[in-house]
Amino acid sequence: MIFKTFWQNKSKLKDKLTDIKAFSDKFNYKTNIHLRFIDFDMMGHVNNSIYFTYLEIARTKYWEEIVKWDWKKTGIVIAHAELDYILPIVMNDKIAIHVKTSRIGNTSFDLDYQIVKIKGNEEVICSKGKTVCIAVDYATGKPTAIPEEEKQKMLGFEQLEK
Repeated sequence: MIFKTFWQNKSKLKDKLTDIKAFSDKFNYKTNIHLRFIDFDMMGHVNNSIYFTYLEIARTKYWEEIVKWDWKKTGIVIAHAELDYILPIVMNDKIAIHVKTSRIGNTSFDLDYQIVKIKGNEEVICSKGKTVCIAVDYATGKPTAIPEEEKQKMLGFEQLEK
């Protein structure tokens, strides 16, 4: 019975690593993230809550540099955020975050993330995540259609189909 349990766990681990590798092959945008001393907890690694700040920094850069989101016309709120922790980030690590738009609806879209450690020419996956973003009308505070110009930029950059 113990052998069977060990074998099952090993298979699941391999499947998870395969899923992670497939997830990582499809990103067109990457930004470096500077680690701050305040990001670390007593265990010497980045505190789990800080990862969401890193995602916020990365998506803001993505929206500014790639999508050119017009914040004066339409806002964005995060309706859902999730993150799978794979490896810890420790002092002196160099990290980057890959960001992509993976789904576009009428008023919402999904962003996928991958946080990686940079070791020479190699990237080691530390975590992967997702946020569901909602376009919001400032005047009403309610969801609104994603502006067409921004939607087209996301579709074109990510090579997504309508």
